[in-house]
Amino acid sequence: MPEAANERDDRLFRLRRQLDDLVRDRVRQRPALAFGVPDLDAHLPTGGLRCGALHEVSEAGAAAEYGALAALFTAGILARLPGPVLWCLSGRDLFAPSLVGVGLMPSRVVFAETWNDAEVLPAMEEGLHTRGLAAVVGEVSRLELTASRRLQLAAERTGIMALAIRRWRTGTARTAGEGEPTVALTRWRVSPQPGTGPPLPGLPRARWLVELTRARGADAPHSWILDAPDATGRLRLPADLGDRPVATPERLPRAGVG
Repeated sequence: MPEAANERDDRLFRLRRQLDDLVRDRVRQRPALAFGVPDLDAHLPTGGLRCGALHEVSEAGAAAEYGALAALFTAGILARLPGPVLWCLSGRDLFAPSLVGVGLMPSRVVFAETWNDAEVLPAMEEGLHTRGLAAVVGEVSRLELTASRRLQLAAERTGIMALAIRRWRTGTARTAGEGEPTVALTRWRVSPQPGTGPPLPGLPRARWLVELTRARGADAPHSWILDAPDATGRLRLPADLGDRPVATPERLPRAGVG
């Protein structure tokens, strides 16, 4: 009897391994959404943001608690994905006209008023089980390892992209949240940078520091200074930075020359 039980356990183990391999192969075959910035896309193992996976976005800077730039960065991604989107809110401060400015029409978005992490995370998971959605977004302060694993598995099964916007109301919450291990495929941080473009009617195109702080399969973290998304959701390398010639090192005076 013990030998029969051991054989059964071995068969179950092999079956689980085969199922895990099938899931991993399916995830590798998921399409990826390119940013359209060659250097950024080249740094991502899949050439863009992989669909059917969990990604995290946070914000740095004085206004980080509001997460406005993180929301716009996310909306720019969603603008380039076809289909409806579920956005699980943690408050009523999401400004719809700003979403339109980066190409995300409110008519494409189903807003779910979920006011805390205990409601946001289950709503995200339920949305990821709903076929037909392009993406699911959730505004959360805490994202524990088990919860992130559930979101990742749900995204893998349906091929829907999951985006967690990390919003921290206090510095203590930020410290705790940034140190949390998750299974997210990529982790992004956005912060404002001074723009140098000429004055234009209305507001000039904002400039951001976009940091890829984690990407499974990437060599190391990386950062880029980019123009904020345009009306089609596309980021851009600033012309004054991209076309600038490489500076030559200053020549130091030689010692002993008087």
